[in-house]
Amino acid sequence: MIDYETLRVLWWLLLGVLLIGFAVTDGFDLGVAVIYRFVGRSDEERRVLLHAIEPVWDGNQVWLILAAGAVFAAFPLLYAAAFSTLYFALLLLLFTLILRPVGLSFRDKLAHARWRNGWDWALFASGVVPSVLCGIVVGNLFLGLPFELDDLHRPISSAGFFGLLRPFALVSGIASLAMLVLHGACYAALKTEDRLADRAARVGVGASIALLAAMAVCGVWLGSIEGFSIAGAIDHAGPSNPLAKTVQRATGAWLRNYTVAPELWLLPAAVSVGTAAAGLALALRRAGLAFIASAIVQASVIGTAAASLFPFLLPSSKAPAASLTIWDASSSQHTLFIMMVAALIFVPIILGYTTWVFRVLRGKISTADVRASHY
Repeated sequence: MIDYETLRVLWWLLLGVLLIGFAVTDGFDLGVAVIYRFVGRSDEERRVLLHAIEPVWDGNQVWLILAAGAVFAAFPLLYAAAFSTLYFALLLLLFTLILRPVGLSFRDKLAHARWRNGWDWALFASGVVPSVLCGIVVGNLFLGLPFELDDLHRPISSAGFFGLLRPFALVSGIASLAMLVLHGACYAALKTEDRLADRAARVGVGASIALLAAMAVCGVWLGSIEGFSIAGAIDHAGPSNPLAKTVQRATGAWLRNYTVAPELWLLPAAVSVGTAAAGLALALRRAGLAFIASAIVQASVIGTAAASLFPFLLPSSKAPAASLTIWDASSSQHTLFIMMVAALIFVPIILGYTTWVFRVLRGKISTADVRASHY
């Protein structure tokens, strides 16, 4: 059996892979939902954009379900604390994600302009709200969330939804929105033709500029806020007991990992280079290259956040010693090993299925295709 410390790190890495899978696939669905009402100038053009995501959104969302399942199985304390502390934010996220399949199913059932316009706004909300909320949640991880653990390790939270709307977290939300709009614009430019693709490309160029600016602000700001670090030694293979450690806060602590391992600077560098490359490729109307660059951006942003937070999973601003890390919030060694075997079987299957679906659905969608669908 793999040793406990290695299993904990592997599950932390696997959770990152699942989140990257969600950002790279379902991220462009969210981005298209944000922009399609404005990029599409006519009902036919909007239907072209919706046809681009309608066959794949549900398969793409599997990555989010897998990530939630991985948290539940591998880091149950994280699952409990996150869902209690972020309850209203996650509930709002769920409700807006539910709007997407409902909107896709009902928008074209009636040809009435007011009916379709109402569903257009609902689909817009299904894209913009999750995009911003994900960034706000990540921003709050760096600030710490107000929860503590009792003697039985049960999370006790004093958080409210509006307490999450702190300045740094809001800038993080803007960065997340710009990142996913860029990804959606790259996908729209790749899947559509002529004026529709040109409009999507222009939106993507603007989003790349906004993302570079927002990430620069977040990076500078991160160096001036209090971060978390573990004081003293911690047993990486010890039992999961979050209250058995000492945590201290210090300005700039979130950048400490980059001092210990300077190669980690490649991650934020990839964000900057990838974003600039995606914007340039869109400006040159090279949508395929832009989409690849944008996918690298999604992975690099998540990697940068994870590298900065490591080994913390859910820092606590109320009781820093109760902060959850990969060393003290995981399931047992036996559970992690069994789940790792299951992951090694099913994750490649999902990757293979996803690759096959996108291969089958490759190519552009035109207004003629929409007319042929008889809606």
